[in-house]
Amino acid sequence: MARNDMRRSAPSGGGKPEKVPPSGWRKWLRRMFLWGFSLALLAVAALAVAVGLAAQSLPGFDEMKSNQAGQMIVVRARDGTELVSLGPSYGKWLSYDQIPAVMRDAMVSVEDRRFRSHIGIDPIGLARAGYVSATTGKSVRATSTITQQLARTVFLNNSRSLVRKGREAILAMALEWKFSKEQILELYLNKVYFGGGAYGVDAASRKFFGHPGTEMSLSEAAIVAGLVKAPSHYAPTADKEAAVGRAGVVLSLMESQGVVSSADAAAVDFSKVKFAAESGQNSVRYFTDWALPQLDLLLGETSEPIEVWTTLDVGMQRAATEAIRNQVPAGAQGALVSMDRDGAVLALVGGTDYVSSNYNRAVNSVRQPGSAWKLFVYLAALEAGYTPNDKVVDEPVTIEGWSPRNSGGTYAGEIDVRTAFAYSKNTVAAQLGNEVGFSAVAGMARRFGITTPISTVPSMVLGTNEVRLIDMTRAFASVSAKGQALEPYGITKIETTDGRVLYERKQASNAMLVPAYVAAGITDMLQSAVSIGTGRAAQIGRPVAGKTGTTTSNKDGWFLGFSSGITTGVWMGRDDDKPVPGLQGGTAPARAFAAYMGVAVKGRPVEQFDTQVTLPAWQLEPDDEANLGTNPEDYYYVDEQGNLIDPARKGQEPQPDPQEADQAAPPPAASEDFLDQATGRRSDPQAKPGRPG
Repeated sequence: MARNDMRRSAPSGGGKPEKVPPSGWRKWLRRMFLWGFSLALLAVAALAVAVGLAAQSLPGFDEMKSNQAGQMIVVRARDGTELVSLGPSYGKWLSYDQIPAVMRDAMVSVEDRRFRSHIGIDPIGLARAGYVSATTGKSVRATSTITQQLARTVFLNNSRSLVRKGREAILAMALEWKFSKEQILELYLNKVYFGGGAYGVDAASRKFFGHPGTEMSLSEAAIVAGLVKAPSHYAPTADKEAAVGRAGVVLSLMESQGVVSSADAAAVDFSKVKFAAESGQNSVRYFTDWALPQLDLLLGETSEPIEVWTTLDVGMQRAATEAIRNQVPAGAQGALVSMDRDGAVLALVGGTDYVSSNYNRAVNSVRQPGSAWKLFVYLAALEAGYTPNDKVVDEPVTIEGWSPRNSGGTYAGEIDVRTAFAYSKNTVAAQLGNEVGFSAVAGMARRFGITTPISTVPSMVLGTNEVRLIDMTRAFASVSAKGQALEPYGITKIETTDGRVLYERKQASNAMLVPAYVAAGITDMLQSAVSIGTGRAAQIGRPVAGKTGTTTSNKDGWFLGFSSGITTGVWMGRDDDKPVPGLQGGTAPARAFAAYMGVAVKGRPVEQFDTQVTLPAWQLEPDDEANLGTNPEDYYYVDEQGNLIDPARKGQEPQPDPQEADQAAPPPAASEDFLDQATGRRSDPQAKPGRPG
């Protein structure tokens, strides 16, 4: 063994030592390296081909400049008047040299600090994001480069799928291949969205500061550069404080990267920035904010410029705005919704001032309606058999431990249903709700279009459930339509700018929510509430039917009513739900209703309400069950011959003459011979009865 070992280790004939073959794991490592290197080369080659092909297919620089993003929407009133033009706003195209250096530097600092050195994607940024994710366990999303954002803005959408990200990366590298850094930055700064409808730095400067983009200062450039991250949140039109706060972050980044000196950064005073005054923001925007989101349902996805024809009446909208502003109590807000007889929204005001608050209280706010909710209580009572003339008793009552009180603390005793409704008697509403069932009242509210949650506790009859103004107005409009279901709508037609019709509303066939006699009965009572009851301030010199509503501690005031085919609902109160001294449904809301309706119905003929209650047969005729009692001494009953017997006159009925009875008797239906033949009986006199012969 030793000799053999020495022979293997000793050189033979003074030659080179034998080469030891590599071990198995070294072979696999070498192969993996070779395969990996080859695949990497192939991937790079494929990527280069893809980028090259993409670069060749890209439009030229001039064509890229003219390709604008966004959709223009012109909104028109019912008479064709242009209400507002929405969508992209493009300023003057600024060349690279015309864009202030502070604007270029601010954008690069906050969005892509390695912009001037990467190839369209940022490998360092990607590696850093991957490292942070691996070491912290947190999901970190790498920031897109300016070139990637440009590719997305011009060619892609905002989807976050891997396929879209891959296409974005290839297009970004293709852009870098085809265009210079200066051209890419020029395209980006003229196309990126800055919020408020402004695309490009010139449009943003004009909208937010009131001057061209060529005149932007360092502070203004920092504000504009900070908007790209979240335009809807940071835009000065949405939140000036948020915009300035974000600008401070941009300025710090510029200082840390050496773009501006510490002295220049310290000299910036954002409080001295003068923002341009808002223009074109009026109460019409409350209506468009409600109506335009419906475009997605009516049209689907489209990017072509369109014109939207709406139901809004310009004169009525102006009158509604003035009525709310003039009548709303100090410190409170107001809202108004007005509908035509088919559900078309003629006017919609969501607050006293759209610029100071664009929150739409007409369609988004949920508040307690107070006694206006009694509409559903009395509808349920009428459907259950009550009439406006039926007697009820206004007296203290306790239901399941709950004892409602009337607003004045007094009780009227026996009154009719009409009077109880007109004077909004809480105790009567509670008794009626308890009798017909609180679930029946809730069902009636659902039937008439209330979409918010409904509790069926006894106090619900006084309006403790929260509702939306537009839903309550819809319910009253259905009463005005004699019990017919209505759907509020604001868009009648959508056309392209060249006149091609994309959508046109068709007349809907609406179902009946309650019988005609129920609608007539509630209209009778609603008219009484305005003529003699709590809604007298809503009178306008022609028939008006309506109902007031006031909540605890005067936190909410409502008036809803209709006249000449127009239904209008008014709400007033504070956004923080604090009491408003003196606010009641019969005061400011009713006065605002009257001020608006006086204008709204001016060109319409006077219409009398159909309050003639024609009761159904089941309410006019006695119940059949009442005639079938068990004690004939107490009830009418039917004798063995089928005659109706009055027990009070038993034995006193006149007896008919026998001869007249025989003459008046009808002939038999069939003769005996016919019956014998039909049943198989024989005429044999000896045949036994009951057996065939």
